[in-house]
Amino acid sequence: MKGEGEILKDFDLRHTTSRSAILKLFLKRPFALSYTDIEREIADVFDRVTVYRTLKTFVDKGVVHKVLDDGGSLKYALCSDLCTHAQHQHEHVHFKCTVCGQTSCLQEVNIPLVALPAGYEAREINLLIQGKCQNCH
Repeated sequence: MKGEGEILKDFDLRHTTSRSAILKLFLKRPFALSYTDIEREIADVFDRVTVYRTLKTFVDKGVVHKVLDDGGSLKYALCSDLCTHAQHQHEHVHFKCTVCGQTSCLQEVNIPLVALPAGYEAREINLLIQGKCQNCH
């Protein structure tokens, strides 16, 4: 797995302490993080605005993608190597464990094709499955 410096370089992002610190959080955890999760970890070093701007930059550039959980809360997950600033490739299933509460990307499980009625155009598809994860099972 790539380190934070290599990821920043791959996405043509300037190396800053906030970007590096937030990327390290994503690299340490195999599940999606909420804004609160991130802020809790680094609140003593970076202010709210810095965290927000860093996450926005990461989403815009294709470093992380947004994940909605069952409560409508927004989380962020590290993108696969296929994402770029021009196009996110994250139409995969997300799984939320009802025991530990962690939301994971299941990269190997694609969202099935959905045939929409005439006149409808899908721009983004999210599929969240809930149950027990492999650690809680």
